Amino acid sequence: MQCSLLNTERAGVNFHSVFREQSESNRRMQDHTGKRCIIAWAMYDWANSAFATTVMAGFFPVFFKEYWSAEAEISVTTFKLGAANSLASILVALSAPFLGAMADRGGVRKRFLLTFAFLGIVVTGALYFVARGEWQWAATLYVLGIIGFSGSNIFYDSLLVNVAGEDKWDLVSALGFSLGYLGGGLLFALNVLMTLRPDFFGFADTGDAVRTSFFSVAIWWAVFSIPLMLFVKEHRSVNGPGNRHIVRDGVKQVLTTIGHVRRLRIVFLFLLGYWLYIDGVDTIIRMAVDYGMSLGFDSRSLILALLITQFVGFPSAIMFGKLGEKIGAKKGVLLALAVYLGVTIYGFFMDREAEFYILAGVIGLVQGGVQSLSRSLYARIIPKNLSAEFFGFYNLLGKSAAVVGPLLMGTISMKTGNPRLSILSIGVLFVSGALILMAVNEKDGRRAAVVLENDPLFPPPMKG
Repeated sequence: MQCSLLNTERAGVNFHSVFREQSESNRRMQDHTGKRCIIAWAMYDWANSAFATTVMAGFFPVFFKEYWSAEAEISVTTFKLGAANSLASILVALSAPFLGAMADRGGVRKRFLLTFAFLGIVVTGALYFVARGEWQWAATLYVLGIIGFSGSNIFYDSLLVNVAGEDKWDLVSALGFSLGYLGGGLLFALNVLMTLRPDFFGFADTGDAVRTSFFSVAIWWAVFSIPLMLFVKEHRSVNGPGNRHIVRDGVKQVLTTIGHVRRLRIVFLFLLGYWLYIDGVDTIIRMAVDYGMSLGFDSRSLILALLITQFVGFPSAIMFGKLGEKIGAKKGVLLALAVYLGVTIYGFFMDREAEFYILAGVIGLVQGGVQSLSRSLYARIIPKNLSAEFFGFYNLLGKSAAVVGPLLMGTISMKTGNPRLSILSIGVLFVSGALILMAVNEKDGRRAAVVLENDPLFPPPMKG
């Protein structure tokens, strides 16, 4: 049984009346299968969030500064780290819409997801073998790891419309992020213990424990990707081009979609606002530990603060999913952005490690919410039968936004010698993004998307 609701919705079938006509046993089987598919889909967030926590946010910035770039000035290592993040984001951003279009036209979103995941898993494990002082190799593997992580998320996000009905998107999207916080946080907690007590775990020193932590992320990511591989199905295009021509037709479809976005004014407004505010979110995720170290805070305290963010984020992401169902996804995102603005202002004046802990907890309250509700809001205003392609544009803007933030922080820190100015500048992105998001009308966006879905010139719907 395929894990999707698209056929019945697009064919105009009353989904609930069909259920009433089924036998009780068949209905229980359908419900069980739907739940299994949702959990299998959400488990990929559990799997790859270990990379986001242990590698991107946690140990890589510290290890890059203190081990792979030993003896270098702090401002120089901040610039190098920001440049590595920006390069990875540029590469993902340039390829995202083409990959999404190819996957939609060929019905191979899950195959693409697993290919990028494999890349991320391999290079993350390879960080174990990078020796002290070899920052070039470390940066190269890190860039490839981000490409694998971010590239797989393009197709993971697009599969949301396959595993749940529209009325459940807020909650299911939030479930994915909450499991990501929990799974990533559990492994990160173990990795932190390994670095605090390396002798207890049989490691020679802290450096050995950190390198082993990178290898543990690769194993975790691989093992917990298996449920999605086995249980989440996707639809293939009717009369689609097949695998032989998906590259050619994917490129042509991107050009067509650019024209569609011009017709979908609400989608354009959302993407513009999202591009601005998600830049601030991603920059804080990737550069928070580096910022704290620039202020002279102890790296162990900063790592523990990240654990606070993870475990506060687990229930908070679910809370924001419920909040989105009650007040709407857009209002939930705006609330989160207001909190982020306060974080950047408070971060400018912060001078004690205890304050870093406080900010970590506050960020945990809203980080998953702004990500999950943005994803579910966008899913409502795009044509469902080209979800991967439109999510390719969504990720293009999200990842290209992450080009600006880290590079901005690194440049300001190096030019002025004052890292506090770099964190304060991020607040502008939250304000401008929120102002544009306020102009997004979800109902108008959905109506326009439905019109395009029924356009005879629009690509055919998916069929199992």
